[in-house]
Amino acid sequence: MKTYILLAVAIICYGCQPSQPSITFNVSYSSESDESIDGRLLLLISTDDSAEPRFQINDGPNTQLVYGQNVEKMASGNPVQFDGSQFGYPIQSLNDLKPGDYWVQALLHTYETFNLSTGHTVKLPMDNGEGQQWNRSPGNLYSTPVKVTIEENQSANFSIVMDQIIPPVEEPEDTKWIKHIKMKSELLSEFWGRDMYLGAHVLLPKGFEEHPEANYPLMIFHGHYPSDFGGFRTTPPDPNLEPDYSARFNVSGYNIMQQQEAYNQYLQWISDDFPRFIIIEIQHPTPYYDDSYAVNSANQGPYGDAITYELVPFIEEQFRGIGEGWARFLYGGSTGGWEALAVQVMYPDEYNGCFAACPDPIDFRAYCLVDLYEYDNAYYYDSEHKQVPIPAHRDYLGAVNSYMQDSNHKELVLGDNSRSGQQFDIWEATYSPQGEDGYPVRIWDKKTGEINKEVAEYWKENYDLRHILERDWDELGSKLQGKINIYCGDMDNYYLNNAVYMMEEFLESTTDPYYAGEVDYGDRAEHCWNGDQENPNHISRLRYNTMYVEKILKRIEESAPAGADLTSWRYK
Repeated sequence: MKTYILLAVAIICYGCQPSQPSITFNVSYSSESDESIDGRLLLLISTDDSAEPRFQINDGPNTQLVYGQNVEKMASGNPVQFDGSQFGYPIQSLNDLKPGDYWVQALLHTYETFNLSTGHTVKLPMDNGEGQQWNRSPGNLYSTPVKVTIEENQSANFSIVMDQIIPPVEEPEDTKWIKHIKMKSELLSEFWGRDMYLGAHVLLPKGFEEHPEANYPLMIFHGHYPSDFGGFRTTPPDPNLEPDYSARFNVSGYNIMQQQEAYNQYLQWISDDFPRFIIIEIQHPTPYYDDSYAVNSANQGPYGDAITYELVPFIEEQFRGIGEGWARFLYGGSTGGWEALAVQVMYPDEYNGCFAACPDPIDFRAYCLVDLYEYDNAYYYDSEHKQVPIPAHRDYLGAVNSYMQDSNHKELVLGDNSRSGQQFDIWEATYSPQGEDGYPVRIWDKKTGEINKEVAEYWKENYDLRHILERDWDELGSKLQGKINIYCGDMDNYYLNNAVYMMEEFLESTTDPYYAGEVDYGDRAEHCWNGDQENPNHISRLRYNTMYVEKILKRIEESAPAGADLTSWRYK
């Protein structure tokens, strides 16, 4: 890791001409090294001193302010100015700040240069073990928050010096039950022009050491970057744990519930009657996001092939997996829900069933609330006489707290060229063709929302899962029969249920052959409802690793080929 010696924060205010008031911030760092830095320089401003400004940027009404600009070869001691011309969120110009007191912080999200196999050179933020979190990424420079005052009708010039570096992340240690593996991917390394690695957390079944003759089915839990295997705890809840409150679920003591559910999973996992499986959670962050979306992509490279043909066989060899498609199953929610379905569709023979909960848009006619093929704009509904903004997030009663423009303007400030590490940018990095500059081609203008129809058509043919299934059902139908299961709350916060309705309409119309799977909905259930009709969402979302087991066993019994190993892993 690079070493910087940084100076303390300094603030200097100079009076300017009151006739033309303007606000400027000069941001710098100091180091003994002569090495310069590329990256995205962020100026964060907050009226809330309860947390650092870098942790207060979001899509909702309580977000604080952020301004961003690219820096190339930023050198020690050479300040970079924010002067009101940089695009900001949610207030677009520094000169529009109201008079008052503010807490100010600067952060430099560092970029690395990649020489891609496509011949392009791009600058992107490499994941550093944190799962692509710009405000927590090791090696990023940042300053201590300082208080400044903006006076009425007066210009001001402030200086901020970044004086801290985010430290490395500690890697988890192996236990009796959970092993951690990391492997170099030849496919990804070739694409990115540097060594690239895939990782996984592996949960081993009871009796793994005592039964060397056993080979096991594999369950793959797809989702966002896991720092360790989640939801598995070998001890009861901490008796000294102070109960917290979950605003999302309106539940008190949710931290205690989470520990209890994790312990319950352990007790179930080691019980005599529980089937013996291997479960893995994959680490596959990319320079664009905390997760690759597990498919091949023009901008991110062959992650689909790398996971299916490199990582999965490697794990099966290391931990005695059966190693055949009939014994592999996919499940996950949200990002993981899309991945479970997409991987099953794109590698139909390599997996024997997917359980896709609250999946990201699986029909781009319902890309959240945007129809990419019919709409001209992603931020506003078509109207001759008024602007009606398109919502992006709601609660279970339908109350809207953010709009499409909010989410995308925030991303544009955090990073241009799809480099924000946020949701819409990773969809773009995954689904879009590669541009002449080596970066993803925009699906829409990030400032205005104007949709690029040529890019939308590319998305449709390559990643619109409903369209792909309908287009290729003659070839895919027999390979996917009985393998597709989708679950979604009918009040999903991101309106993801709309695409599921469209997918279900197609699936139920199939007759040659009938898809023979399951699509189900949770009444008034929010994101990430996963098919549990008996328990509230805040509980069922903690049970992914056990809730599909009976359906998986049934699928194995119905579809395993003659001579398949159905016994070695069924010990008590």
